[in-house]
Amino acid sequence: MSNAGLRMYSKAQAMDAQHQLIERYAPLVKRIAYHLLARLPANVQVDDLIQAGMLGLLEASKKYDASKGASFETFAGIRIRGSMLDEVRKGDWAPRSVHRNSRMVSDAIRKIEARTGRDAKDQEVAAELQLSLEDYYGILGDTLGSRLFSFDDLLQDGEQGGLQEDVNSHHPGPSRELEDERFQSALADAIGNLPERERLVLSLYYDEELNLKEIGEVLGVSESRVSQLHSQCAARLRARLSEWRAK
Repeated sequence: MSNAGLRMYSKAQAMDAQHQLIERYAPLVKRIAYHLLARLPANVQVDDLIQAGMLGLLEASKKYDASKGASFETFAGIRIRGSMLDEVRKGDWAPRSVHRNSRMVSDAIRKIEARTGRDAKDQEVAAELQLSLEDYYGILGDTLGSRLFSFDDLLQDGEQGGLQEDVNSHHPGPSRELEDERFQSALADAIGNLPERERLVLSLYYDEELNLKEIGEVLGVSESRVSQLHSQCAARLRARLSEWRAK
């Protein structure tokens, strides 16, 4: 077989393997789409999420490197979710007040924790914002109801890009990968140091893929309280990772 024939044969083999991979993991795309759909307004269509997710799966099949250690399912899941988020972010339905309130909560948490050296409590954050506890919980509910949160989205800074985006834009080229690793390490530390209940909410939602009602049943609290914990967790992570904006 000629060199040209070998190249064509190898290319055909690679395409066939890619096709099989996409067929095998198509159900993963659907599962992630329906999991995210529960967090979105009614005007978001699951078919749009699935279409975007399939593009993410295709991208993952091209870029997966087994030598990096992660399983293909883990790698693909990140790519699929990211593609769906990109599709959703093309139209950000959250009003400016939601972005502003999200930043306010993060700033209040950061100030309290810098001052006290411990986790900021609900009552303290409400007092810092000069709000009643009920109004503070209302802000948390509005934030979660209007925005989609994945691990990437947890780092969004209001109307600005996410912290991860800031890191990447400030450190292009060869240093970007190193900065990504440092950032992921800082994120892991921040998650590990969350209050136990907030850490459990994250684990049940992202790892176990339970919905808010199911998480509430595990924790013995209402679905709305799980929503509040989830939003407060996001704000706490943004507050604790704020140093990355200054780099």
